Amino acid sequence: MTLLLSLVGCVLLFLCIWGVTVTMPTRLLAKNFPEDVQEKLQPRLEELDLQPMSLCRILGWVILVFYCFSYVALFVIGGIDGLHKGFSFWQFFLRFLMIGGVIKAFDIVALDYVLLTKTHFFQHYFPETEGSAGWQDFGYNRKQQIRQIVMTIIGSAVMALIFTALR
Repeated sequence: MTLLLSLVGCVLLFLCIWGVTVTMPTRLLAKNFPEDVQEKLQPRLEELDLQPMSLCRILGWVILVFYCFSYVALFVIGGIDGLHKGFSFWQFFLRFLMIGGVIKAFDIVALDYVLLTKTHFFQHYFPETEGSAGWQDFGYNRKQQIRQIVMTIIGSAVMALIFTALR
């Protein structure tokens, strides 16, 4: 169950990245790109701010909201399954940590390393960023990734406490 939830989380994350890249519902998404890429995207982002909400951008927001609810649901499903199996705090903690850890590893290896630096995935959707050095800068968001790893550990402990209390 833990492995299945982890794999579903990886698929959801990829589909979310793809969906919001295609629809670009908000300028906040560009803040996840390297600085030189953000600079090259600036004219598009300024134009985005001036446009009324289009069907494409609404779809992007729907994708983001769906992903957020789905991500939470992965952990809730894992917790409910653990309740049925009589998990202890440590079993819950390890399950949640594994789910979050696998998804984070997928994010770093498959998305940040392969998709960002080895393919032209983002340049296909943002051709004005072609040639940006940031696309080859694996680790440009190292501090953000470390914060997310720490939050995964803390979140796993909190979720384990919640589900242990529900036993």
